[in-house]
Amino acid sequence: MSRTPARRLWLRLHRWLGLGVGAWLLLLGLTGSWLVFYPTLDAWLDPAQRQAVGRNAPITAWEPVLQALKAAEPQRPRGWRIELPPDGRGLITARYLRPEEQPPGTFFAPLLVTVDPATGQAVARHTWGGTVGTWLYNLHFSLLAGEPGVWWVGWAGVLMSVSLLSGLVLWWPRSPGQWRQAWTRKLGAARPRRTWDWHRLTGLYASPLLLVLALTGTLLAWPQYLDPLVARLGPAPALPKPRSELPAPGTPPLTLDLALATVQQAFPQAHIRWVDTPDGPQGVFRFRLALPGDPSERFAHSLVWVDAWRPQVLAAVTLDEWPAAATAQGWLHALHNGEAGGLAGRWAVLALGLLPTVLAWTGLRRWRDRRRGEREAAARRTAGLRS
Repeated sequence: MSRTPARRLWLRLHRWLGLGVGAWLLLLGLTGSWLVFYPTLDAWLDPAQRQAVGRNAPITAWEPVLQALKAAEPQRPRGWRIELPPDGRGLITARYLRPEEQPPGTFFAPLLVTVDPATGQAVARHTWGGTVGTWLYNLHFSLLAGEPGVWWVGWAGVLMSVSLLSGLVLWWPRSPGQWRQAWTRKLGAARPRRTWDWHRLTGLYASPLLLVLALTGTLLAWPQYLDPLVARLGPAPALPKPRSELPAPGTPPLTLDLALATVQQAFPQAHIRWVDTPDGPQGVFRFRLALPGDPSERFAHSLVWVDAWRPQVLAAVTLDEWPAAATAQGWLHALHNGEAGGLAGRWAVLALGLLPTVLAWTGLRRWRDRRRGEREAAARRTAGLRS
């Protein structure tokens, strides 16, 4: 096949991917940008949280937070999953997984309760999907369609990757003399040429990072294909299931503050991010903590279990126990949301999520310009034949 017919095929593929699924990719990009900071944005959009007394106050005790959750939702028999603010300040939001009122088979939709530690009162109560951020999360992750939607989101990453790669093929200079021009825009060009330059240069310089977002998104959406490969190369360690030993009658349960102190003493370099409180008398505290070298701060990969009655670590699985393949898999989420690059990485992902809008708009204008040019050329040919 000669180069010109091959180029025509790439152009058609690129064009019809843009026209066919461009709006879908634009939607995923914009929702992804919002999700980079969605907990902060949700708190800001909630008047009750904006007006809370302790919204910026340091947290001095954790047991009152747990008691406030139990008082606000006394009908909940199981434990809570509490997110610890990274700077140790402000309001605390906890999740109650699988609320009893939800029918079996409901897609991820925990109850969210926010507590003001300064007053010991619950100030907000939502179901997942009932806030702007969590609704957009469902839209981004599953298209509001549950598991089938997650599968289609995986395909969106594949189609975006093909679109980006086809754009790079079309950008590739056809002669050595075109290389310098290919990397820059034409100064003083007319509007159609400026539109084309914006489209090709935005795609050129953003493609490597957009490909990372697209491919990590696909792998996160399709664990059923990735997990068997990781397990073959070296699976993650099996998680223990420790239980607390029942104490003598009258023994008070371990407070959340003492449980936190137990973990911090055992892992002084750890940054504790989540705690699951005990389910029943033989339940345990389970802590999720970020250790040095963890790619993700919010969803860290080291777990520690603490007895519900005694200040004793029952089990621990830390990141350094993971084989290389499982560790690499742990990078997917951190790369996708930018956490791997710290705050700068998160801002970069936010900006990258806006670029599909730029590419869609400039690509559409470029297509319309070409169609207009083709119509005008056809009209001139017709006029020439008649004259």
